[in-house]
Amino acid sequence: MAQITFTQQLARFMPVPQLETGAADLRGALDGAFAGNPRLRGYVLDEQGHLRENVVIFIDGQRSRDRVLLDDPLRPDSRIYILQALSGG
Repeated sequence: MAQITFTQQLARFMPVPQLETGAADLRGALDGAFAGNPRLRGYVLDEQGHLRENVVIFIDGQRSRDRVLLDDPLRPDSRIYILQALSGG
């Protein structure tokens, strides 16, 4: 099963365990993660269900393609990392 890992910065606000998913795409994986922890959704997605500007997702070392549809395909052995994007200098 694919592995989902959330940034530890979110641990300041709520538990963020590593999760497994059998979802075929990123949206399905996120929906499954949020089903078990609804508060987490608001930190990752905005009110329209799009990826927040300060969040970035990597799948198997590649940045996710679309911040709106979140339809990147997943493999059974995919590694998904959900991070808060850093800014500034």
